[in-house]
Amino acid sequence: MSSTNPSEIKSEISSVVTLITFGTVVWVIAAIALAISGADSKLIWTCVAGTALGAWGIRYSKRRAARSGI
Repeated sequence: MSSTNPSEIKSEISSVVTLITFGTVVWVIAAIALAISGADSKLIWTCVAGTALGAWGIRYSKRRAARSGI
């Protein structure tokens, strides 16, 4: 059975949150670019949904780490 170091787990959670944050920022930039260019509303709402899911993912990851005592 492998033992995991708490600092390794914190680092893993941090990298997951960083990745989700990066994706969320990309969705925001895409939404702004599409809104400026006058794209179809479906595309803009897709970006809004991606941004909302990214924000939820950040919150979920942080809460999960806090609950597990990391």
